[in-house]
Amino acid sequence: MNNHNTTIKVGLQGFVRLVDTMPMAESGAMDSAIVQAARISYGGEAKDPEKDKGLIRYLMRNRHTSPFEMVELKFHLKMPIFIARQWMRHRTASINEYSGRYSEIKDEFCLFKPYELRMQSEVNKQSSDPIKDVLPEAVVLCEKATVLADKAYDAYSAAIDAGLAREQARTVLPLSCYTQFYWKIDLHNFFNFVKLRADRHAQLEIQEFAEACYDLVKPLCPVACEAFEDYVRNSMTLSQQEVTALKKIISRAGDSSGPQDLPASMGKSERAQFIDKLQRLGAKAQ
Repeated sequence: MNNHNTTIKVGLQGFVRLVDTMPMAESGAMDSAIVQAARISYGGEAKDPEKDKGLIRYLMRNRHTSPFEMVELKFHLKMPIFIARQWMRHRTASINEYSGRYSEIKDEFCLFKPYELRMQSEVNKQSSDPIKDVLPEAVVLCEKATVLADKAYDAYSAAIDAGLAREQARTVLPLSCYTQFYWKIDLHNFFNFVKLRADRHAQLEIQEFAEACYDLVKPLCPVACEAFEDYVRNSMTLSQQEVTALKKIISRAGDSSGPQDLPASMGKSERAQFIDKLQRLGAKAQ
């Protein structure tokens, strides 16, 4: 492991900090570790940069995930509890959190301004939509949240000062309190996390923390992150019904969707796979 200690602030009091990596936190070192792990399968070693890049892209494109698990990341994170509980749903990481049993909880709360509130989505039950105009109810909610946070912390502090157990005194505190924890995860599962939590359908606040983590990792494994963006994060899958519909569209279009104008960034094997997909959809491979 290598001490990296790079921090990005998120919100007023939150942060993400990359404190350790394996291998060393140097640009390209993680990409090399992925190649090294992949080539051991057949006794090979790292080759020239272009071939190594092609290998990483092949691994990502075809979901050969184990070489990416050879890279490990350890973060120190500080965020509101209501975000941390979503974060910890990803059980493929190792976590150790600040304990309200052993230490006193600080007077730190995530309190929104009226213009920061959003409306409940009418389409997605677990999502929200931007607010067009600040509602009177938003102002009232923010004012009450501040009062309740103050009262809750006053009650907590009074209990602590009286010698009551920290593990019970903390029960009066709301989900808007901040917590801190260490989070260690391999690169493959980190990519899965970013795919889900930096997605536009995730809660905005967790998107901000996930994006900050990704911003810290991207310079250290630029090839793997580029492949992740090309083949996972910015790609899409098609259901059987969608494939059927596309076949009909291609058929009606007169099979004019051949791969003659493919991007130059596509390698030989990638082009071959794409042509195979087109053929399966009924298009001509020109």
